[in-house]
This record gives sequence, structure tokens and C-alpha cells, in this order.
Amino acid sequence: MIMSKLVEMNEKIADAVVGGYKKIEKGVVDGYKKIENGVVDGFEKVSDKFVEKLFTREGETVEEAKNRMAENAKNAGK
Repeated sequence: MIMSKLVEMNEKIADAVVGGYKKIEKGVVDGYKKIENGVVDGFEKVSDKFVEKLFTREGETVEEAKNRMAENAKNAGK
């Protein structure tokens, strides 16, 4: 009888510990993802401005300039 109560209490404690760990883990992962997305978005904005100012031709969009440069880089290696 006493042993079954100990096992039951142990399971409750284990569930509480695992639940707390899961909450902390989720918070850390979500925070990391927000930071990562912010950094990537910031880099893409800077990259787009850089390409826009230095590499676009008249009437060409940033995306077209990036594609053109990627194609040129691919062909340069041949």
C-alpha cells in the first residue's frame, strides 16, 4: 500500500518535471526562432538594398538582378 502511494507520487513528480521542462524547451526554441527569423529578414533587406544600389540595370528588378548574377556566376565556372 505504501509502496503504491510512493510510486504514484513519484509519477506525479515526474510528470510535473517533464511538463516544466517541455514549457522551458518550447520557450527557448520559440525565442531562438524569432531571433533567427529577425536576423534572416534583416540580412535579406540589406542584401536587396545592396543589389538594388550596385547591381541592378535600368528597369531591372532586384530579383531579376539576383537571377542574372547567379546565372553569370554559374556560367563563369565553366
